[in-house]
Amino acid sequence: MGQRSERAQRALLDSAEELYARHGIDAVSNRKITEHAGASNHSAVTYHFGGRDELIKALLRRQLAEMESRRAELVAGLAADAGLWDLVACRILPLVEQLAALPVPSWRARFLHQVHGVSAVAPLMNSAFDDSETLAEVRRRVLPHVEGVPEKVLQARSGILGHMVLGLCAEYEAQVEAGTQEGDWISVGYFLIDAVTGMLVAPVTRRGGRVAPASSHNLI
Repeated sequence: MGQRSERAQRALLDSAEELYARHGIDAVSNRKITEHAGASNHSAVTYHFGGRDELIKALLRRQLAEMESRRAELVAGLAADAGLWDLVACRILPLVEQLAALPVPSWRARFLHQVHGVSAVAPLMNSAFDDSETLAEVRRRVLPHVEGVPEKVLQARSGILGHMVLGLCAEYEAQVEAGTQEGDWISVGYFLIDAVTGMLVAPVTRRGGRVAPASSHNLI
């Protein structure tokens, strides 16, 4: 792939991430994305990516690629008997560190939150992350720490927590843009690690009855 084509793809990805974050997935056409990117060819999204879903997958893969090396570093540094908090940190810290490194304004957290909220495209998030070996390793090591929680309850909690993490990050990203934030991204990360760890192992006071459905993007 030539440098010109790479620049064109990067411009389209950046344009899509911003417009999806600001307006929502279904409100943004491929033509709007190409116009915002400054492309003269209104079929540029189709030419470079094949369609909207493929464009969203490319955005998600870009994010994962940027986080994967950091997560691998954290996982490699874990003790053999690492606790749940440290394992959850491997899941959360690469995300907030990536968000902290983006220029202001950034759109990534709000884009992820938009994808998570649209049932037609939310499964793309899981499919983009399914090939991550480090995430698979974190999930495997988390399970013994939550073995007392019924599987359906754990799945539902994981879905709720995925929504919480993305929602809080999206809200904080908007505050950073407005200049009204308190603390910093790393503080947000540690707050989320504490909250996720606590909820995963919270007591199950009633076994049976209705359990909220799991989100399409589970945290573990």
